This record gives sequence, C-alpha cells and structure tokens, in this order.
Amino acid sequence: MDRQTEETMRELAERLEPADFDATLHTITQAAVELLPHVDYASLTVRHRDGTVLSCAPTDDILVDLDRTQDELQEGPCYFAITESPHVISRDLSVDPRFPRFGRAAVEVGILSQAGLRLFKTGEAVAALDLYSKQAAAFEDLGRLDRLFAHQAATALSYARELDNLHEALKTRTVIGQAVGILMERYGLEDQQAFAFLTRLSSTRHVKLRQLAEEIVADRSSAEG
Repeated sequence: MDRQTEETMRELAERLEPADFDATLHTITQAAVELLPHVDYASLTVRHRDGTVLSCAPTDDILVDLDRTQDELQEGPCYFAITESPHVISRDLSVDPRFPRFGRAAVEVGILSQAGLRLFKTGEAVAALDLYSKQAAAFEDLGRLDRLFAHQAATALSYARELDNLHEALKTRTVIGQAVGILMERYGLEDQQAFAFLTRLSSTRHVKLRQLAEEIVADRSSAEG
C-alpha cells in the first residue's frame, strides 16, 4: 500500500466515525471533496426499492438540478452506478457517447468529468457516491482510492443506519413503557395486563403499537397541562 493510500485510509477512519444517518451522509460527501484528487463537488444518489431516486448531501447547490437531470433523463455516471455497473467514470462528458443529453447539461454548468461509485446494494436500496470535476480526465488516477473510499463509506453508512435503527427502537420501547405505566395507574392493572390491553387495543383499532402508545402519553400530558 503506497503512502497516499495509507494517508487517505487514516483520514477516512478518523472522519467517518459513528454518527446519525444524515450527519454521516454529509461527512461522506465533504470528505470526498477534501480527500479524493480532482473532486470539486460530491453528492450521494439513493435508489429505493420502488424505483424512486433521491439525491442526498450535495456539497454545492449546483448539484441539485444536475442530479435531478440524471434521474429524469435516466442517463449519467451516477444513474448508471445505481442501475447497471457499480463503477462508472466519464473522462469527458462533452464527448461521451453514453450520456449525450446529460453530458450537455453537465458541461453547461462547468462539469467536464464525473464518476459514480456504488457504495452498497441491499434488498431495499442502492446508494452511489457521485464525484464531479471541472476538468476533463480527472478520475483516471483514482486507482485503489475509489475502492477504498467506497468500502470505508459503506461501512460508515451501515453503522449509522444501525445506530438510527437502535435509536428508533429505544424510542419505541420508552414510549410503550410510558403508556403501560399510565394504563397500570389508570385501571389498576399489573404490567403484563396493561401491555396485553395495549396490544389488543392496537389490534382492534388497526393502529401501530407505538402510535397508540404515543397517543396515550400525549393525552396524559395534555390532561396534566
């Protein structure tokens, strides 16, 4: 491993620490601009199971319309990275025969080369890192750095998603516990009886258990207020 690769690995490891999901997305795109050679802008593209495509965490507003154009035209390195090949580079968008319409739109705003690097693919979504440069042939020397970045970023994203899931689970457990406590006090029930009552009510009303628990807690807070 050469010195540049080692240095980039160290920088990524320091930056991509566990954080909430949105913060991790922005950290990834900002790190791409600062650490990868010739990258002027970066964003993330996510394609959900239902086919909808979302652009996330752009480092500049110039990418908002550009990413939307890729989706609308179904054309461009980042769109290909989430639909076809996991690794797509356009050396010169002004002459790339694969992306004639998107290439014109990119060149109009000063983007001459672009790379789409798939970060992960699950049963529910595909995500790619979108790299943009104002110079042609910008990404020919990425070498192992692109694969290294994709691996590190995918690991950080996975960890962040797990943390978000854990946070959501803890919030759910907390609010259900509060609702059970309210029912115990209100009706003189044991905890298991109160929980059984809550689940039956959830089933009868066709309302998710957490939503019902939130309603009970909110009603209690309103009554006390």
